[in-house]
Amino acid sequence: MAAAAGLPGFLGRLCRVLLFLSQFYILSGGGSLNLEHSQPLARAIRDPGATRPFTVVPRAAESTDIPPYVMKCPSNGLCSRLPADCMECRTNFSCVYGKPVTFDCTVKPSVTCVDQDLRSQKHFVINMTCRFCWQLPETDYECTNSTSCMTVSCPRARYPANCTVRDHVLCLGNRTFLKMLYCNWTGGYKWSTALALSITLGGFGADRFYLGQWREGLGKLFSFGGLGIWTLIDVLLIGVGYVGPADGSLYI
Repeated sequence: MAAAAGLPGFLGRLCRVLLFLSQFYILSGGGSLNLEHSQPLARAIRDPGATRPFTVVPRAAESTDIPPYVMKCPSNGLCSRLPADCMECRTNFSCVYGKPVTFDCTVKPSVTCVDQDLRSQKHFVINMTCRFCWQLPETDYECTNSTSCMTVSCPRARYPANCTVRDHVLCLGNRTFLKMLYCNWTGGYKWSTALALSITLGGFGADRFYLGQWREGLGKLFSFGGLGIWTLIDVLLIGVGYVGPADGSLYI
């Protein structure tokens, strides 16, 4: 009876021991296994890996800029009256100089023009004289002026000038060219004023002072115009234009 009474207590202790061992196994072996499976996931969450760089390409903005030549082109004007910068022509370099020649032309983009009947057109014909731009008369182009060359010299001095054909003039070749021109700039001195001073106050050197020739003016002042001889000579020299401003410019 005693053995029968102690059997339930022994089974209870055995169950508790087995339960403790199973919990220990789960906490030690099974728990580590679960951690091993969960660590890659946790590492993947912490370290997402190398990110691939990407560049945001902006959309190409539609060009709304107006070409600079459009400012020179009258809107809805006659195509035959357009400036040379507003059209493109098929150049015929085999024409005879000085003779009339016909060119087939096309207006540039963003340029609108009409014919004699006020109808819009893109292709038209222009009649002009066969000649290169550098062969045009001086009234058909503009050139840079030089303020460093002497206008009164023998032989007459020249300077290299950059010349540009006027907008309304049509010609062959480059519209900008280099040309040797005579020195023709002015410093604002008037020939009539210089001559009047030479006649009235030339004995005191007023004419030479006016022209910027200080040394000659002082010489005339202290010599009383070279006793009148220098005064008469200067009247003749200024009258014919031989004596001019000291800066080398021309009279107005």
